[in-house]
Amino acid sequence: METFEAVQRRQQSQFFAELGSEALMPGWPYRLVDERRPFNVAPTVREESKTYFEKHGIQWHRHANHALSSQVCCVNFLMPLARRPESLAALVQAAIGGQRPTMLPVEDGVDGTPRYVGFEWIGIADHLSEGSSSRARTRGANATAADAAVRFERGGIIETLLIEWKYTEHYGAPISKSGNATRTKRYSDIAFWPHGPIRSDLDLTLDDFYYEPFYQLLRQQMLAFHMQKMKEQGADRVSVLHISPAGNKALRKVTSPTLRRFGEDVFAVWKRLLVDPTSFVSCSTESLFGPLLDKAADDDAEWARYLKRRYAFLEIPDTDRKK
Repeated sequence: METFEAVQRRQQSQFFAELGSEALMPGWPYRLVDERRPFNVAPTVREESKTYFEKHGIQWHRHANHALSSQVCCVNFLMPLARRPESLAALVQAAIGGQRPTMLPVEDGVDGTPRYVGFEWIGIADHLSEGSSSRARTRGANATAADAAVRFERGGIIETLLIEWKYTEHYGAPISKSGNATRTKRYSDIAFWPHGPIRSDLDLTLDDFYYEPFYQLLRQQMLAFHMQKMKEQGADRVSVLHISPAGNKALRKVTSPTLRRFGEDVFAVWKRLLVDPTSFVSCSTESLFGPLLDKAADDDAEWARYLKRRYAFLEIPDTDRKK
């Protein structure tokens, strides 16, 4: 049986084939040549994404010409909602429950109008001490970043939601040990309660988190914790929302040997490690976007058709859409 990644690579190769062989790197049917990289982005936001990234100094990832790029996938799904606060509010409500929120701007767009989704969000302040006089933090590089961020108000409470987006990623080996000394020095005093989000009663050390996706989950949860502590942009609460396809079961493997004692599903394990388990939510791409795209209004019809055609895993029965 083909893995989820293999199926997506095959389907994306078929999608890219429509661009013609001259648009593809030789021998790579799912990777575009540099000058055609913009065609990896949905037509409805292709120019907008270019100008937005340029304005805010955001770095495209190294593999942004790859059909399986999670950064590009995130832009394709979320950027159209940056100017659609009502649709975005419905998505947020579906993810975290409760009453329908009122979306708040994250930042201004190129034309000065409010944008309700920010991409490659690193926080306004250097909460994790990742910058220096010789190494500036950059959105998309050299700093812990959430793939996207949204802000909203409900019940008189202002909330920020950091969004981590995955597509075909899966992990196994520990991260490179070469940087562990720096990591430990940087994060050891801000990871565990009461100075961080991780429970301090579980006999854990930072070394236990040096396996992806736990290392990334740790950094993003620390970012959320310290953004909330500083009430950045007026936020009373900052949480993390993790979005990935239900079919990517390999992503859910618990990779850290020490953390396997807490369970077999990486996201269930992660919640057990947090002082506030409600500060992390994991949802499937299908459960959030399937209903939204099914009800897309005329203005969003082209975008909905594009996503359903390119990301065929969305086209599953309602009964099979799981969080």
